[in-house]
Amino acid sequence: MADPANPGVLVSTDWVERHSEDPTVVVVEVNTDLTAGYYQGHVPGAVAWNLHEDLEDQTSRNVPGLSQFESLMERSGIDKHTAVVLYGDGNNRSATWAFWILEYYRHADVRLMDGGRKKWIREGRPLSTWVAAVTPTTYRAGVPDASIRAARDRVLTGLRDPNVILLDTRTPEEYSGKLASAPGTDQSGVYRKGRIPGAVHVQWDDGAAADGSFLPTGQLAKMYRKVGAAPDREIVPYCRLGVRASYTWFVLKRLLGYERVRNYDGSWTEWGNSAGVPVETDSAAAPAQDDTHIPQEVVT
Repeated sequence: MADPANPGVLVSTDWVERHSEDPTVVVVEVNTDLTAGYYQGHVPGAVAWNLHEDLEDQTSRNVPGLSQFESLMERSGIDKHTAVVLYGDGNNRSATWAFWILEYYRHADVRLMDGGRKKWIREGRPLSTWVAAVTPTTYRAGVPDASIRAARDRVLTGLRDPNVILLDTRTPEEYSGKLASAPGTDQSGVYRKGRIPGAVHVQWDDGAAADGSFLPTGQLAKMYRKVGAAPDREIVPYCRLGVRASYTWFVLKRLLGYERVRNYDGSWTEWGNSAGVPVETDSAAAPAQDDTHIPQEVVT
């Protein structure tokens, strides 16, 4: 297990199994496909969240609104004092998105199971198909923490700020401009290919070991420092939808203790479809920046 800068934020599979009947803890599986995952077998007692249905606004491409988030917490049996332990599929990237959302709404005690679903199954730990009954709660979220989120205009101003590092967490094919989405996935939905000008590249799952757990923090720190993502800079990770970037946000913010990390959840889906913003590829770099590339209302 990684040695996080924020002790307690990362818990082991053994810890989760030992707390399976703890009434102060709610374990949540976050999955892109609950039918193929959760309902085939999950951590005993865990509740289920669908990544795209429960943790995204269903009428706009945005984070869940306040009422949607509060309703999710209430029907999951979570109150303000509950320790929420998240785990997910895909090296835990679904779970880090949920973690970021809970921190955005300032839930006090949120943790991640190191290694996620992959590690739990690899270790031969028990799986259950029984969906436990949940006693609903009353939940009131905190004021959203805007300091951990980057909007498009913040990214635009960051293009001209040497203290801001834009960190592309996608695959090399996406970063170079060869593909609009990860290899083997639907390539539609984004008008332009490429990257945000000046962005450095560390693929999100370079931080994961073979069993899905996080690499030691020393290795992680070295990997990010190598591309200039140092603790004294503001780091803005992005991907295509913000989910892979949330994994990198978690590594930098919660495992390495970087103070200024903002997930750009609009990511390439927003940037690649926006008029008036520059794009860079390996074959043709974007022209040098001047005020004509950045809307005047966000020039600083």
